[in-house]
Amino acid sequence: MIVTLDGPAGVGKSSVAKALAERLDFEFLDTGAMYRAVALAARDAMIDLTSEPALADLLRHLRLGFRQHQAFVNGKDATDRIRDPQVTRAAGIIAQSPTVRNHLVKLQRMMAAGRNIVTEGRDQGTVVFPDAPCKFFLTAAPLERARRRLRDLASRGIEMTVEEVLRDQEERDRRDAERAVGPMKPAEDAILLDTSGMTLDEVASYLEEEISRRLGNA
Repeated sequence: MIVTLDGPAGVGKSSVAKALAERLDFEFLDTGAMYRAVALAARDAMIDLTSEPALADLLRHLRLGFRQHQAFVNGKDATDRIRDPQVTRAAGIIAQSPTVRNHLVKLQRMMAAGRNIVTEGRDQGTVVFPDAPCKFFLTAAPLERARRRLRDLASRGIEMTVEEVLRDQEERDRRDAERAVGPMKPAEDAILLDTSGMTLDEVASYLEEEISRRLGNA
């Protein structure tokens, strides 16, 4: 059983997916962390983030691990480092790479095989798990998304202005929507939900009820 949550940056997908997974007693697959982990490894190796051969060589030797909301890069705990704003920006660049996307799509499918999964990202319902029975696409007003992102950054001791977050957010949205491979868009059978003004608990409750309704009608 796979539940997909797609949507733009800052909409709260990871928090909602974690909460929903706990409610359903499912596992949580954080695909954003996977792209950040590759971006961190690429930055540490000081390679060109737009070079397909360099990224392909990096991936051949890269070991990624994810356990209980922790991320490991080549055996080292990188949970905090992958949330650095500079790594997030780099992740937005490498997410356009066909080499990286193809590699991580295969890895995501392997990790979900035979499991009950709540997964979040940009293309989970359209590319990675097109046959998932429950798909959602979350949105929110740009300023609300920026404020949510600011609160998350502040909780980790990172200071940015709302203007900086909005600027990064707008650029990430443009890249995500325009990239040639796995562009961000709702799946045709996804339920659209504007989370503006909704609490985390309200969003999770809505999704849980919709999943129960769909399964009951299956």
